[in-house]
Amino acid sequence: MADRPLTLMAVHAHPDDEATGTGGVLARYAAEGIRTVLVTCTDGGCGDGPGGVKPGEPGHDPAAVAALRRKELEASCQVLGVGHLEMLDYADSGMMGWASNDAPGSFWGTPVAEGAARLADLMLHYRPDVVVTYDENGFYGHPDHIQAHRITMAALEHSGLTPKVYWTTVPHSTMRRFGEAMREFAEDEPQPERSEAGSEAEQMPEIGLPDEAVTTWVDTTEFGGRKFDALLAHASQGENIFFLRMGRERFTDLMGLETFVRVRDTTNAPLPEDDLFAGLR
Repeated sequence: MADRPLTLMAVHAHPDDEATGTGGVLARYAAEGIRTVLVTCTDGGCGDGPGGVKPGEPGHDPAAVAALRRKELEASCQVLGVGHLEMLDYADSGMMGWASNDAPGSFWGTPVAEGAARLADLMLHYRPDVVVTYDENGFYGHPDHIQAHRITMAALEHSGLTPKVYWTTVPHSTMRRFGEAMREFAEDEPQPERSEAGSEAEQMPEIGLPDEAVTTWVDTTEFGGRKFDALLAHASQGENIFFLRMGRERFTDLMGLETFVRVRDTTNAPLPEDDLFAGLR
C-alpha cells in the first residue's frame, strides 16, 4: 500500500443517498487524507421535478430531472470533499412495484453480472481498502438499493479484491430517536389510519439492527454541518428529505454518528470498532 493512498469506496443507488448514510465518513476520511470514491448507480430520474412534480405527473421529464440531479450530486461531492465521482448512469427504477422497474435501461432490470462487471472495473482501477454499500434488503427495500448491494458483492467476487466491506445500518436505539424527531417535526402532517391489520408502520419490517449487532460506530459529529449542507445541495428533492426540517444543530446531534456492519475483514481488528480503517493504519 506504500505506493497508493488508502481508499474508501461508497456504492450508492441515487444522487443524495451519499449524504444521508455516509456523508459523515466521506467528509471525515477525505479530511484525513484518505482517497474517497463515490459510485452512484442511477441517474435519479424518478425524483421530483421542478415545483415538486412527481414521476408520472404531467410535466415530469426524467431526463431533465436526471441532468439537474447530476449537478446537485456534483455540488454535494464538493461539500463532502469526495475526490472521485463515478456514475454508472442506469435509469432510476423508482419505488418497488412502479412500472419504471421494468423500463428499458432500468437499474433493477439490469442483469447483476453486467452491473457487477462495470463496478469491478472501477474497483480494479481504484483498489479500495474499504467498500461501503447497503445490506441485502437495501436497508428499506428500495429496488435500486437492493441492486446496488447485489452488484457490489458480485463485483468484489469478480475482482478478487479483499477489502474491508461494510453495510450501512442504524441501531434500534437511533431508530427510536428518529421516530421521536419525526413526530416532533411532522406533527401537523396527517398520520396513516389504523386498520384491523394494524397501522402501516406496524406492518413494515423493522428497519435497522439491535444495537449489539452493530459492529462499527464512527463519530462524524465534527462534519455534521457538511453532511447537512450536502443534503441541502439536493434542493430539488428537499420535499422528500425529512432531515432538512431539523436545522443544522439538531441534525448534527441526531446524525453525528454513522453506523455499519462489518461483513468482510482480513485485518482481525477487534470489534466493536470506531474506525472503518481500523487495522489498516
